[in-house]
Amino acid sequence: MPLLQLHDVPFDLIPLEVPLLLSRTPAGFPSPAQDDMEEPIDLGAWLVQHPAASYIMRVDGHSMLGAGINDGDLIVVDRSKAPRPGAIVVALVHGDRTLKRLRHMDGRHWLVPEAEGYPHTLVDENVEIWGVVVGVARQVR
Repeated sequence: MPLLQLHDVPFDLIPLEVPLLLSRTPAGFPSPAQDDMEEPIDLGAWLVQHPAASYIMRVDGHSMLGAGINDGDLIVVDRSKAPRPGAIVVALVHGDRTLKRLRHMDGRHWLVPEAEGYPHTLVDENVEIWGVVVGVARQVR
């Protein structure tokens, strides 16, 4: 079973404009409601800034839980972005896809999981950084 399943993002994304409230929603103590609204945002355009170079992939596994990426989440991967240390990337390791954080340690680049029990992978000639994760989506049930 592949670590990630690849799905193309259509180039003609149908705009989905949703009102964006100006006030933030506290996750702690409740605050009085505010009716201030910003302009509606197009979620597709907000998540996918470079449609010709972007893909949506479904995550299969738990190695990135510490980064807030769960099994079953959808990630938006932008192949046009340059990978930098600290970025979460999709990489090919010996031809197999994996989702990890790119780190620079001891003068070398590594693919590092965000959960215990998963190995670090040295970025060498067997590793190709395929794209940079720019968004995560999940349904809350």
